[in-house]
Amino acid sequence: MTPLLRKAFAELLGSAFLAATVVGSGIAAQRLSPDDVGLQLLENALVTGAVLVALILALGPVSAAFNPVVTLAERFFGAITSRAAALFIAAQVLGCCLGVVVANLMFGLDPVVVSTRERAAGNLWLGEVVATFGLLVVIFGVVRSGRTSHVAYAVGAYITAAYWFTSSTSFANPAITIGRTLSDTFAGIEPASAPVFVAMQLVGGALAVGAVLVLYPNADELADDLTHLADDRSAPARTGDPA
Repeated sequence: MTPLLRKAFAELLGSAFLAATVVGSGIAAQRLSPDDVGLQLLENALVTGAVLVALILALGPVSAAFNPVVTLAERFFGAITSRAAALFIAAQVLGCCLGVVVANLMFGLDPVVVSTRERAAGNLWLGEVVATFGLLVVIFGVVRSGRTSHVAYAVGAYITAAYWFTSSTSFANPAITIGRTLSDTFAGIEPASAPVFVAMQLVGGALAVGAVLVLYPNADELADDLTHLADDRSAPARTGDPA
């Protein structure tokens, strides 16, 4: 398998586990705490934050964006090629859809149950802008400050918090937004609500790129940091691949 395909597989696998965790923990929370929505959200948030740490630590040596907005930002900063970005985004969307199907099946539901959960209001759209903006500032700020080993913990902590401080419960990811249309459960979103969520996530991502450029004006150095991180991920000593 070529390095590019190996990275795409890591994106697919990580996205699948992330989506399965988001939806599966939401279903479990509903069943275990049926009369307390706040407790359901807490359970969903803690489990999602924990799995993000685990997945980024496990797959980071190969590729661990799991999010088309993050991938597009990496492309903007010159860390990956357009071909790689397109392949990774396709893998992320497919992975999230597969993960949701698996979550449905694990909890005895039909593989695909189109969500009827409406999420269509201006305050929710603003929440998605804020959630995605913050996520990208956290990721690229940690990378640019030379603390790439802390990205997993920073992302896990941020998403756990953003579940609570944003009105939308922080989807912050177009791929998982698409996947969540396939489950009519706690974490679902109806297909009619998804396009605006994705649009707001892209707006948040674009604003975050602008903020990163202001905070760290030397974009070439940021691109170098990201490229070195990608190089470290694919180094034989890190991945266990033969030289």
